[in-house]
Amino acid sequence: MRNAFASRHAALAVALALGVFSAAAIAEDAQDQRGLVTDLNGAPVRSGFGLCVHSGFGPRPAYSQGCYADAAAAGANSAATDPAPVIVAAAPLPFYERVAFDANILFDSDKSALRPAGRDKLDKFVSEIHGLESRSVIAIGYADRMGTESANQTLSQERVDTVKAYLVSKGIASERVRTSARGETRPTTSAGECKDANNPKNIACMQPDRHVFIEVSGNRLVK
Repeated sequence: MRNAFASRHAALAVALALGVFSAAAIAEDAQDQRGLVTDLNGAPVRSGFGLCVHSGFGPRPAYSQGCYADAAAAGANSAATDPAPVIVAAAPLPFYERVAFDANILFDSDKSALRPAGRDKLDKFVSEIHGLESRSVIAIGYADRMGTESANQTLSQERVDTVKAYLVSKGIASERVRTSARGETRPTTSAGECKDANNPKNIACMQPDRHVFIEVSGNRLVK
């Protein structure tokens, strides 16, 4: 009799233990099971421990069905307290264009001073090359064929020095302006032109030979 009672007591203890273990297992695996068992009103069927009963089939239950209200609330609270992500827009890549500028500055006969028109051209040139990334500005001085070769060489150098000084006065770094003087060696007019003697007509004919040519090329950021 005592043995039978002990056996029933042990069986009851095992059953209770299994029940507790099953409840713990259901609670632990609730997120992984699928398909809720519902009653005729569509409400989820709950076990004696208050857990929703799963069938193992069908879609995973949604929070709105009431079985995961605590988890849903926890997720909502987490979303409310987490900082909003910071979205940083990618900066556009800079775009450069290749540009070139030149100007031709004319001078009076046997003179190296700038004319008003020459200053205007140089001012425009300085404005055009603003913001240009370049290695150097090249300026070359010339003279006409009247007078001696040595005098014309000196005159062409004086003209290009005048142009460089003006560019530097406008903010261009002196080391960026490279100069050279070619005297009467490379005239603009041809040998068959301007055959008259040293008179106003011949001076006017050789006007293109008395000049300083400047040019620059480089890259500039497109805005």
